Amino acid sequence: MKRFCIILLSLAILSFGLLTAAQAAITIQIAGMKPEGEPETLGMYKFGEILTKLSNGKYEVKIFPNSQLGKENAYIANTRRGTIQMCATGTQTSALFPAMAMLETPMLYDSLEHARRAMNGKTFEYINRGFPEKSGLRTLNAFPLGFRHFYSKKPLTSMNDLKGLKMRVPNIPLYVNFARECGISGQPMPFAEVPAALDQGVIDGGDSPFADIVALKMYEITPNITTSGHILIIHSLYINEKFYSELPAQDKAWFNQAAKESADYVWDLLAGLEKEAIKTITEGGGKISEPSPEFKAAMLEAGKRSWKLFDETVPNAKEILDSAAGYK
Repeated sequence: MKRFCIILLSLAILSFGLLTAAQAAITIQIAGMKPEGEPETLGMYKFGEILTKLSNGKYEVKIFPNSQLGKENAYIANTRRGTIQMCATGTQTSALFPAMAMLETPMLYDSLEHARRAMNGKTFEYINRGFPEKSGLRTLNAFPLGFRHFYSKKPLTSMNDLKGLKMRVPNIPLYVNFARECGISGQPMPFAEVPAALDQGVIDGGDSPFADIVALKMYEITPNITTSGHILIIHSLYINEKFYSELPAQDKAWFNQAAKESADYVWDLLAGLEKEAIKTITEGGGKISEPSPEFKAAMLEAGKRSWKLFDETVPNAKEILDSAAGYK
């Protein structure tokens, strides 16, 4: 009987301990804009998985992709307020701190490997210098969603083919300016409106990473895909600065490690996803071509002209550009 009572008491203590641990779990909410299966969303899930494991269940991470918690501006504002703890987004944060636009500087990176070195090095540090104090957010990492490539109804063989072409561009000053420097007649509009605009002849094409070209089957309407790779889309995981600063040192280390490992996961993942996308495009009738060295060189010069936008808004723009060049 005594032994039976001891066993019951032990089970009760164990059950109480497990219940207490479950009740003590701290919920971290992360909002994002991309749907399931895209690099941003996969990175958020990986972050949650790693943080939960590192913290032995102290933190429970809930992911809200596909703008479930509102559009980017709304969930960024809520992360700044502390209504939610974290979010994933891109250069939308440049509205708070202009240097963040330089994460997607046109014609800055020769390859994913080049960009990865810069984002794991001083370039990322220089871009973010002063950002937490100004925004109330901290950037935990940086990971790619893919290079932007042109899709068009006609083949593009030189810069002359771009001149006067009506191309959709995101309504972002840097993107609009780069299009202008290329001689493109930029047409700002939401991406969801692109297929209808192409059908109606409002635009002749646009630019997007492979994932988006595949998602809307752009290759069926605009079969010519030119691998210009002129802008690398880079997103990040952001955390409320007050929440982060009040974390114990060990917990900060867990968040930092989870951020680094989840970013590495996305960098490693993207190359494979792009190969799959290229296969889908070619099997669907799309024609993928690489710009000539002359075409690429002319685009580089257009990119450099667009960098002048940073001269007036980012005090350490030259330091950032020089740093990125050093990682080639």
